[in-house]
Amino acid sequence: MQKTPDTAWHAIAAPPSELGESPFWHPDERRLYWVDIPARRICRADPQTGTHESWPMPAEPGCMAPALSGGLVIALRDGVYRAHDWGGPLTLLVRFTHDPATTRANDGKCDPLGRFWVGTMYEPRDQPRAELLSIDCRSGSPVVARMAGGAIIANGLAWSPDARTVYWADTPRHRVHAWDWEPTANALSRHRVFHQFAPKPDGWQPGQPGYGGRPDGAAVDSAGHYHVALFEGARLCRFSPTGELLAETALPVQCPTMPCFGGDDLKTLYVTSARHRRPAQELADQPESGRVIAARVAVPGLPVNFFLD
Repeated sequence: MQKTPDTAWHAIAAPPSELGESPFWHPDERRLYWVDIPARRICRADPQTGTHESWPMPAEPGCMAPALSGGLVIALRDGVYRAHDWGGPLTLLVRFTHDPATTRANDGKCDPLGRFWVGTMYEPRDQPRAELLSIDCRSGSPVVARMAGGAIIANGLAWSPDARTVYWADTPRHRVHAWDWEPTANALSRHRVFHQFAPKPDGWQPGQPGYGGRPDGAAVDSAGHYHVALFEGARLCRFSPTGELLAETALPVQCPTMPCFGGDDLKTLYVTSARHRRPAQELADQPESGRVIAARVAVPGLPVNFFLD
């Protein structure tokens, strides 16, 4: 396993988020999008001009994706909504069956065929009630399929470049799963544990050594490497398609949340991060906490998958 040398990370010109998540690069607009979950807003920025905007939401946005016909598909606490224009009205596509008092949408994105996958988060965190859902709107009426379950906090969703492998993480269990995937039938098979991270030591507190963090959001590059952010671990790990840890990169934020690839050549790696409820000393020591940080990389990523409706 390679420990990469210090990388030239910098924060993009946008205010910090409380909990930044679900970043994606929009190739047509040449903008970076992300959500700020507890602040209930969607953000976007143009890294070239330094301009940025935010859009208040009526509830926490867990994740979103661009739509091929324009606008966004957005998972809020209680369901999936469609916005055809930035700042425009939200139209309900699917109401979740979970209890929004205890469960909300979390990590998600579109698959290569245009379905929107949404993972959920069970907020009491004492039972494995989180699920992974697929919402298919390609034929008009939404078709919802339950793809996986038995998790506490859904994260780490990504697809391999050949669209034959799906990755999914359960953050509190420090575990990344993988399945074979048949895209047309939307069927998962041959489940395996892709990687098991070491658990948080008993009694560990922020600022102490001895803990490498837990898997949060992820992205796959064009070589098939799985890049995952380690929340509370101040690092980004890169794995081979077989689950071998190839490299880890130190980050200037303790709580990175999700990477994505952007820029015209998809060689800019963006990473969202969190500052929500973090210790004052940590925020003082790591002033970029909550910001979107970026660095240039050698291997390009995969373009964002668009939602089809």
